Amino acid sequence: MHEMAIAQSLLEIIEGEMASWPSSRLKEVKLRIGVLSGVVPEALEFAFQVASQGTVAEGALLRIERVPFRVRCESCKRTFEEDLPFMVCPRCGGEVEILSGRELEIESMEIEDGSQGRKEDP
Repeated sequence: MHEMAIAQSLLEIIEGEMASWPSSRLKEVKLRIGVLSGVVPEALEFAFQVASQGTVAEGALLRIERVPFRVRCESCKRTFEEDLPFMVCPRCGGEVEILSGRELEIESMEIEDGSQGRKEDP
């Protein structure tokens, strides 16, 4: 299950970012995962939940946006959002360029500032 390795890499990135916010709490992480990435979202969610125990990410919500497979024909310039078994344009037979579907990226992190509402000493 390579999702555990991905979850651990994700946690390394999160911990590095959270170091800049020492008294803060991570609330949510949004990921963009392409359908061609080979990542099973449910398995990644489970791996993240397990791997984040005892870390700055414990209890944080993991939101995953699935990015569809999209291609553009290099000949006729049409764009398609469908599986193409032979990676050729279904209209003209031309070669296609992959536009999306291979993503595996952090889109955003929502951090709750731990100092909010705290009274400053004079």
